[in-house]
Amino acid sequence: MSTNSYKELLAQRETLDQQIAAARKAEVAVAVQEIRGLIEAFGLTQDDVFPPAKQRRLTGSVAAKYRDPATGLTWTGRGKPPAWIKDQDRSKFEI
Repeated sequence: MSTNSYKELLAQRETLDQQIAAARKAEVAVAVQEIRGLIEAFGLTQDDVFPPAKQRRLTGSVAAKYRDPATGLTWTGRGKPPAWIKDQDRSKFEI
């Protein structure tokens, strides 16, 4: 088993956390400096580096293709078919 006590290990972890934070800060500073140099050298813009996300095309409502003559309910033909048209010949319900 380990010869270090729980308190000693916690102290070591605290020291390591501080070292990790300092190393990250130094490396991030170098990375940012390199990135800024590349942006300046190539004349890059924000859109070059971070292209805008594709905008989702909004679709309008779809016209109904089928109507239940008994109730007047309609269905576009998309998605799960309603009970009134399920397992039947759809041609007799076309609008």
